[in-house]
Amino acid sequence: MGAAIPEEIDVQGESIDLQSFVFEIKRRETIPAGERDRVETAKRNLRRERLQRRQRLEEDDISYEEGRKLADAIVGLDRALEALESLGSADLEQEKQVQEAADRKRWMSFLQKALGHEDADSGTGRAGRFQ
Repeated sequence: MGAAIPEEIDVQGESIDLQSFVFEIKRRETIPAGERDRVETAKRNLRRERLQRRQRLEEDDISYEEGRKLADAIVGLDRALEALESLGSADLEQEKQVQEAADRKRWMSFLQKALGHEDADSGTGRAGRFQ
């Protein structure tokens, strides 16, 4: 049985509805600008919590059952982090595509003006001269 994203988790003394937070963010195609800081803060806190739990698992004298619970929680934190990280790369990829499209449009506009094709649709460029 695979580990799922924990429904709720205590991070830095604060209880977070982790599963609903991740699903709420994943439901959107992109992370809105106002939510980016919140997502980045959540990722930092999740990484810190994962590290602390991992250190506890490796260094503390704990029972088998407690170790298993910690390991399951760590895997769940990893899944939440992967879900949130994949959003960031999708946003970056989308931003890159938008930027490249804008660059191509500017380049085409520049070429049209440089070659005397001010507006190919208006008939004032080369196509309009031969009619």
